[in-house]
Amino acid sequence: MIELRTYVFLDSLQPQLASYMATASMGFLPVPGDSSLWIEVAPGMAVHRLSDIALKASNVRLGQQIVERAYGSMVIHHRDQSDVLEAGQRILDHLQTREYDRQQCVVMWNEIIRGVTADHATLINRDNRKGSMILPGQSMFIMETEPAGYIIYAANEAEKAADVTLVEARAVGAYGRLLMCGKEADITEAARAANDALQRLTCRS
Repeated sequence: MIELRTYVFLDSLQPQLASYMATASMGFLPVPGDSSLWIEVAPGMAVHRLSDIALKASNVRLGQQIVERAYGSMVIHHRDQSDVLEAGQRILDHLQTREYDRQQCVVMWNEIIRGVTADHATLINRDNRKGSMILPGQSMFIMETEPAGYIIYAANEAEKAADVTLVEARAVGAYGRLLMCGKEADITEAARAANDALQRLTCRS
């Protein structure tokens, strides 16, 4: 029995998120404007079969495949949305399920910290090597989701909505974590967009 934990379609990868994903990609690198599909399943080893189905179904490229002890994640992308959607539908058919049968997204943490101090910013920057840096005095939006993959959708929608800087978007493991920084008004708008996007997702209860 394969459990569909996360199924998230991104119509157009935003520039910062695409670049961030590319820093961790062990496969074919995404570029801004690509359509993308992030899938997470349990058990982890099942992701190999799903990757095989997706790659044989259309012209999508495999950007990332992660097999953990409990969960497996895969990311496919292509310039043409129809290729990504077709590959995703083939996966759903194989699982004999629907997109909306994915696990409910739970926001575990959601906060804006205003006027970050220099000490705090320095420690954050030392811990993050893949995204951009946060500067002292900026505001910071942090979010944590379960399952982890939903954080990618939140990050993409937040970047669409406001002029913010992506510091971290970690979407593997037990929880997904997002960290963005910028001017207070922009961060407020980005946080609103991220939360609204996750609330719009239709999932099984």
